[in-house]
Amino acid sequence: MLLQVRDLVVDYGPIRALHGISFEVHEGEVVTLVGANGAGKSTTLRALSGLVKPTSGEVSFDGRRIEGRPGHAIARMGLVQVPEGRRPFVDMTVRENLLLGAFHRSRAEQRAGMERVFGSFPRLRERINQTAGTLSGGELQMLATGRGLMARPRLLMLDEPSMGLSPILVQEIFSIIREINREGTSILLVEQNAWMALGIAHRAYVLETGRVVLSGSAAELRENPRVKSAYLGE
Repeated sequence: MLLQVRDLVVDYGPIRALHGISFEVHEGEVVTLVGANGAGKSTTLRALSGLVKPTSGEVSFDGRRIEGRPGHAIARMGLVQVPEGRRPFVDMTVRENLLLGAFHRSRAEQRAGMERVFGSFPRLRERINQTAGTLSGGELQMLATGRGLMARPRLLMLDEPSMGLSPILVQEIFSIIREINREGTSILLVEQNAWMALGIAHRAYVLETGRVVLSGSAAELRENPRVKSAYLGE
């Protein structure tokens, strides 16, 4: 078991965002959290990566309890989040943004990481000296994902990678996510595009108002009438 979440509760002041959710990710899997806006998907990732302190519950990563640890310590353990909205440093170059993801790595590891990123995103090599603010939306998503990969994650958490992208770019990004997984990185994917997410995931959990209401294999949930009606437009 790579990631195990048990009875995770998160409160924002008087508002309870997560009501004791439980799920798990095994080594080598793509697991997706599906749900509408406000379901608690991004809050879940923020709690796992140390950006939000859980009210209660347990989170174990590679057999070690991590709830309440600072974000930088969790990232060093190999649990890395690519945030919603990409959030590059717009006045820094592509190279500088990528190196920020590997600031704690040796020069040799940084060079190897850069080559790995360029293998997945050759467009970034072409734009390595451009400032991030000059990139297109698809290129920014590539940069954000590449920055996450520079940290050499064992589990890469992606928050809404298709947001704001054209259908062609969505296909490209999801194809790259599948390839990253095939190369050995486990993926926890938060995504409103349920059809695409369920198309590449091994297993899935459906969140509604901070609760897990359905779970199973991605293939099963794609055929579930409730999921089809609520999230697949069928």
